[in-house]
This record gives sequence, C-alpha cells and structure tokens, in this order.
Amino acid sequence: MNDDLEKLAALLRDDIPPPSKSAKMAAISAGMDAFEKNAENFQGSPDAARPIHNRPKTGRGILEGFKDMFTHLTGRRIMLGTASFATIALAVVITQNINVNGSTAPDVGQFDGETSLGRTPIITTEQITDLGATKTTPAMVPAIEELAQAAQPDATIRAESLEIAPPAPTNAAPLVRERVAENEADSRGQAVADAQVGQLSAVAPAAEAVIGGLGADQIRDDQGFAAPPESTRDQFAGQPINPLKITLDDPVSTFSIDVDTASYSFVRNSILNGYLPNPDAVRTEEMINYFTYDYPLPTAGEAPFTSSVTVTDTPWNPDTQLLHIGIQGYELAANDRPPVNLVFLIDTSGSMGQPNKLPLLIQSFRLMLSELNDQDSVAIVTYAGSAGMVLEPTPASERTKILRSLTQLHSGGSTAGQAGLQQAYALAQEMAYDGDTSRVILATDGDFNVGIADPEAMKKFIEEKRDTGIYLSILGFGQGNYNDALMQTLAQNGNGTAAYIDTLAEAQKVLVDQIGGALFTIAQDVKIQVEFNPSEVAEYRLIGYETRALAREDFNNDAVDAGDIGAGHSVTALYEITPVGSAAISNDPLRYGDAEPLPESNGELAFLKLRYKNPGESTSILITTPVFADADAGLGSEVDFAAAVAGFGQLLRGDTRLGDWSYDDVVALANAAKGDDMFGYRAEFIRLVRLAETAQ
Repeated sequence: MNDDLEKLAALLRDDIPPPSKSAKMAAISAGMDAFEKNAENFQGSPDAARPIHNRPKTGRGILEGFKDMFTHLTGRRIMLGTASFATIALAVVITQNINVNGSTAPDVGQFDGETSLGRTPIITTEQITDLGATKTTPAMVPAIEELAQAAQPDATIRAESLEIAPPAPTNAAPLVRERVAENEADSRGQAVADAQVGQLSAVAPAAEAVIGGLGADQIRDDQGFAAPPESTRDQFAGQPINPLKITLDDPVSTFSIDVDTASYSFVRNSILNGYLPNPDAVRTEEMINYFTYDYPLPTAGEAPFTSSVTVTDTPWNPDTQLLHIGIQGYELAANDRPPVNLVFLIDTSGSMGQPNKLPLLIQSFRLMLSELNDQDSVAIVTYAGSAGMVLEPTPASERTKILRSLTQLHSGGSTAGQAGLQQAYALAQEMAYDGDTSRVILATDGDFNVGIADPEAMKKFIEEKRDTGIYLSILGFGQGNYNDALMQTLAQNGNGTAAYIDTLAEAQKVLVDQIGGALFTIAQDVKIQVEFNPSEVAEYRLIGYETRALAREDFNNDAVDAGDIGAGHSVTALYEITPVGSAAISNDPLRYGDAEPLPESNGELAFLKLRYKNPGESTSILITTPVFADADAGLGSEVDFAAAVAGFGQLLRGDTRLGDWSYDDVVALANAAKGDDMFGYRAEFIRLVRLAETAQ
C-alpha cells in the first residue's frame, strides 16, 4: 500500500510526466467497447439475474443509480443520459478505489433496486494536500476534461442554471452541432444539472470538473435543441455603429481614449469555442488596442506620451483614405516606480465555482505577485453573501502568506458586490501614504446581484470614490454569466482599465508583461478632438469608440472624465475619410442647402487636438497637430496591421461599409504586416480570423 501511495503522490506533484496518448486512447476505446456490448444487461454482478424488464434498453438503470449517488454525496440533483455517461464515469474512475488512510465514503446503498456501489473509497482535496502534492483537485481538471473529450466528444449538457457551464473545449462545438442536427429528437444525450455551485465532497470535485468542462455552446433547451450563445446570461451594453458624418454639417469629432482590451479576449474565447461572438461584445477600438505597436517613445522631460499621424489608402475601399492616429506612453522601469498598495477584491460567489473562473483567478494573481516589489503591499477582500477581509495589508515580500490566503479561497453564496466595493475602498484608503499608488483590482464574472445592481447607481458610487485618488481596475472571468456592461461602467468611471482573462497566457500578458500599464497611470482624462476641413474631406467616420463619444463642448471642460493612459500603453484611433470629389461620397448635395462655395483649402485635411492631465492635477494640457494629405509617420506595417484588426472588428459587428472585403482579405493584410511578433499575438490573431470564417 505504501508503494501505491508514493506513486499517487508523485503523480499529483508539479512534475507530472507527459501521458501516453496512445495508451490512454486504447484504454478508453476498450472501455467504450465493453460498455456498448453490455448496454442491455446492467445486472452489475455475476450473481443470480435480477429483473431488468422494467427498464428501457438505453442504460437508464445504471445512470439513475449514478444520479442517486451524486445527489447523496453532493446535495445536487442531476439526470444523465447514456451519451454523457462515459464522460461522467471517468470522474468516478478517477476518484474510485483510492483509499489513502483506510477510510471509506458513506454507504450509498441500493439504487432503484438494481445496482449498488456499496462503500466507495474516495480521495479528498485535503488528503491530496497531506500527501505533499502541490496540485489539488482543481488542478486535475484539464486532465479530466481531456479524457472526457476523448471518450465522448459529442456529449451534451442541458442546464437550467448556466452557472456551472464555462466555454466548451475548442473541438467540441462542431461535433455537438452535428450531433444535434442528426438526433434532435434523441434524449439519450441529455443531462440536466439543477444545483447551485458550491464545495463538493467525495466524488463531487471530479464529476463537477467534467460537467464544468462541457460549455455554453453545448447547452440544450427544454426540447433538446441546441441553444444559441445569445441565450446565455452574458450582458453587453452595445452601441450603434458610428454613422458616416458629412463634414459640412458636422466637422468636429470628439471622444475619450480607451486602453481596455476586454473585448478582444472575449471575442477570442467565443471563436475558439466554435461560434461568432455577440456583435454587441465587439468593441473595435479594444481589439485594435489589444496589440502593441512600434510607435515612437516620448523624450524624457516632455509630455508623457507622443502622438503620430499617418494618412494612407483604405484597404477595403480604393476611393477613401484612413487617418491613423497613434499614441505611445513612456515606459516605467521597475526600479523607478513608486510603491503600490493593492486590494484584491475577489468574487467568491457560487457562480465563480467553474474552472475558468476562481481557479484561474487564483493562478492569475499568483503570476502578478512575482512582479511586485518588496515595498509594495497587498490586501484581499472577498464577497459572497457578505464581504470580508481575508488578508490584512501585507508586504508583498511575504509571498507565502499571500499565496496561502489566495489558495484557500472557495466559492459559494450570492454576490454582495456593493459591500465588497465599500470595504475594499475603505481598506485601500487606510493603506495609502503620500506618493503611493493605491488601486483596487476587482476580479469577477460581473454578477452583482446583491446591493447596487443598477449600472447608473454603481457609476455614481465609483465616481465619488475615484476623487480620493484610489483607482479601480477590472479583471473579468468566465462566460455564460458575464456582465460586460457593468464591468465597462466600473472601469470607465473608476480611472482604471478592464481586461478579460480567459487563459493563463492572457493573465501573463496583462499582469506580468504589461503590469506597468495596469498599475501606474501617466496621463489622466485624455481626450481627442479632430476638426475636418470641408474643402478637403467630404465625409468621415470614426471606427470604434462608440461607448467613448463625447460632446464637442466636453473637450474643453476639465470636469468631464475621460480615459487614462498607463505606463507603456499605446492607443490607436482610425478614421475613414472620403476626399472631396471622390466616387465614394455617399450623400448627395442638398437641393435647398447652402450654395456658397467651399472655403479655399490651406492644404490641411484636419486639425488634431489632444488634452490630458498629469496624475493628480485638475487642469488639462493642450497639444495640437495639423494633418496634411501626405502625413506619414513612417510606421508602415504597424498602420496596416491596425487596419486589418479594424476590418475584422467591423466584419464581426456587421458593418455594411466594407463592400466585398472578406476574412481572406483580413488574413492577407495581417500576414503581410505581422512583423517580428515576439510573443505570437499577431499570429494568433490571424488564426482567429480563419476560425471566424469557418464559424460563419
């Protein structure tokens, strides 16, 4: 027995050897063959035959038995079908027949008078930890999901509560849709899970992991038909696409800059799960600004950022041009930055129990801790039903203590978002010292169902708190219950940024590679205003920034809040402009309009104005730049790649002004402009475009 325990402990440590895929598939295949051969005989033992005539020949007997076992152990009610039995059975195999200390699970007893599992030894999370393992049950999830997908890729789940369904494995969605198309009336592949997410005992963690691995794209409605992604509880504010403006009528365009990247990550997650995203989830400017560009850096002692302007041909319309505006903030060296006080405000409600939510959140913060300096400090507040301080303010040098507090978090209860925010802000205020940066980092799926639920009321609360100098950043997790509308309200009014973490690689990008921009603001309330010359530009439209529009008079009003630029951040804005006399002009001249001739041109296409405030100051600084028809900042492929991303965003949103420009055209332009691509983000974008074309 000791040898067995040592083997088990070794398997659960970090240095897990790569599995033999061929052996795994052979074992799974043999198991499935045996299951199919015995589909009509579920007597369960070599003893005298028991009556089975009262059961349909679909394997329901043993499935009902598993249902009762699952309910007994977890308090959940679940109904399974044969198509998903092999998947769930893997969880039983993993947790069955492992006895660490001689104890056994409670006697489950008879199931529908047909089969009994008796006393089933189980390994628990605590027992894994006692073995010295560094990976607990949540860390086993990827392996379980891989086995489940290999065994039964077309298994489906029909959920009345979507809180236990994160995105499906990438290769599952097409198979599920094919299965549904062929067997719409077949109920054997259905499973209904009606339970709230919480801590599970005994066999529950493994079974929960398998169920959680089957995602939103595999959900069926009550009639057994595939439910579209739009039927999930994800919420997006959505705004109409910016209209084409006539320069003579409306020559001035004003908006706030945006450095958020949440939309791109959410779009990527949807496409990787086999379906196109909700158009309201697509914010083209956030997709463009997800990427870094080789814009010139500011010179020390000058403004905190530089601006560059380029006018180039439009890829999707030979009769229009693109006005490209690039802004680059200065980098902040790690040894030059001031101390930072962070309050991790973590959602531990029941909806966060899925593998791509709280477990991923914990791993993400672990990455971030490695980037903090010893003079920084960290506190942790959680909210679920009620708020509470899990970790008092602690120097970042005490990493073991901070990690222990993180890894002990678990999910359960409703979501007291208001109480959590109030306590986090109060704690951040206590931690603040002169010259320090204090920031609350809210990590959640956005489901604030207790407290301030109205976005306008939440906006007002955050606006009042930002004046204290404490900023709020947002990290979103999960799908199916994601409240993007509220997340945007919080980030835009809390002087912070919003990112969506769908993978640990994304956490690495946001919280490690770009941590300077995430934590340190170098320019506040940054606004852009462009006045177009009607003698040169007949029409124009701003691509993206629909949620960031400002009134013309807001540009000079320093009381109006706008976006902030963090250390190292780059910001890109694109206008499509139609020159006077172009064949692309969409609007006819008015019959009864002003017949006066256009003013004589001075050669300028437009006049660019930027306003910003230094952090902590109340008076803005103005920067102006005339834009000429031959403007060229020498950015070449950087402008082209931004245009490719802009085109992709417009295709996803259903923009009608792209003519016959297609996903293939996006791929061609992006490939030509990919450049060095040190971290592979641009190559990943190209793969996403190809997948989107397939999904369409």
